[in-house]
Amino acid sequence: MILIDPPTWPGWGRTWSHLVSDHSIEELHEFAERMGLQRRLFDEDHYDVPIERYDEAVAAGATPVSGSDLIRRLIRSGLRVTQAARQARSRPAP
Repeated sequence: MILIDPPTWPGWGRTWSHLVSDHSIEELHEFAERMGLQRRLFDEDHYDVPIERYDEAVAAGATPVSGSDLIRRLIRSGLRVTQAARQARSRPAP
């Protein structure tokens, strides 16, 4: 299932939602492609969706959930990329 949280995340002069799948990253990419979201909006386990595209995502089939429900379901799916994992990948090898 594709999930989207409310647009409450500030950044780059805009407000953003997170779009995730609780099933697979492939499902997420397919949904984002159908919406015409650019791949650069993908951040390891979610797409950042600008506020002006929130209603479009819901109309396309994303299920609106709270931010806390979104993260719980992403963790439960096993698809969550933790901050520690992100940092480990960005560190240069010794």
